[in-house]
Amino acid sequence: MLYINKISLVQFKNYTQETFSFRHRIVGITGRNGAGKTNLLDAIYYLCFTRSYFTSSESQNTQYQTNGFRLEGYLEKNSQPEKIICTLKDGKKEISLNEDKYDRFSRHIGQFPAVMIAPDDAEIILGGSEERRKWLDSLLSQLYPDYLDHLIIYQKILLQRNTLLKNMATTGQNQDGLLDVFDLQLAMHGVPVYETRKAFLQNFIPKVQELYDYISGTHEVVNIQYQCTLQEEDYALQLHQARYRDMQLQRTTTGIHRDDLLFLLDDHLMKTSASQGQRKSFLFALKLAQFEVIRQNKKFPPLLLLDDVFEKLDQERVTRLITLVASNNYGQVFITDTHADRLQQAFAGTTAEIQLIEVGGLAKEQSSKAAKE
Repeated sequence: MLYINKISLVQFKNYTQETFSFRHRIVGITGRNGAGKTNLLDAIYYLCFTRSYFTSSESQNTQYQTNGFRLEGYLEKNSQPEKIICTLKDGKKEISLNEDKYDRFSRHIGQFPAVMIAPDDAEIILGGSEERRKWLDSLLSQLYPDYLDHLIIYQKILLQRNTLLKNMATTGQNQDGLLDVFDLQLAMHGVPVYETRKAFLQNFIPKVQELYDYISGTHEVVNIQYQCTLQEEDYALQLHQARYRDMQLQRTTTGIHRDDLLFLLDDHLMKTSASQGQRKSFLFALKLAQFEVIRQNKKFPPLLLLDDVFEKLDQERVTRLITLVASNNYGQVFITDTHADRLQQAFAGTTAEIQLIEVGGLAKEQSSKAAKE
């Protein structure tokens, strides 16, 4: 099992200095809008991923008019105590596990798996292909360390190749030999990424369908179609054939960095044809299926971080969701809401205990009680 027992935040977003202790499997975080509920969830996410869920800019994670932050988490994984410290000072970031600093942050990914469900997740459906690749890469990186290694190296080579293409356009110099090297390296690391994505999605789709049926309360056929140019022909050959076009456009126009996922509902593109309720049901099914495959892979459930779910789902879907996450198949669950009584009432029909913590003001603990009482 994976549990977080305590977290300390110093100069992280709106928190000057605060410590929270978690005593139950279900933790409700309450407070007014803007009090810091989502920021506390993001701090937990940061401990697991060495980055924010909501922004790639570290300056946005740092309290206004300060030069850094510190997060300290005390966890248990399979009954073993673990301590994670994340610090940022004057632009320099350090991550340590049990007092040992990482030389590569990527080595931390997957050790403390977590799944976040937040309002901005609608962009996975409605946004561009980058949002969908980001979601898939985050999931697969927690499952397969080799996948993350290939992806990191691929992105570095891609940047080098694109820089070379721009320089060639500026100088007019022929660099075919160096492009040949980059093409071979892109294929070496891009093909394993493609194969992992393809194989994973084939087994993942049935799990999404099952959870969609449960959350929505009805059966509609959902599907995920994987679009990748590597399905068509050898990648190194594609790069060679596209070289003239790449030189004209000064960027690499084919490869896994342009992959996309088509989310379909009854064979229609969900982005344009699904209702808001159908899209919400699909997003929850997608994320909960992600939870399931991580649990099966790691042999313990990841942390589940639910931000503002009561505002996104109708009462019937909320009831199904709460029943699901309150079951023993789930591990530690953090859920935010503006109304403490609504959280208590939501879990009242389950046997799970819920600890309620109020943030904002003194950021005090409001109550800790069994929802069944």
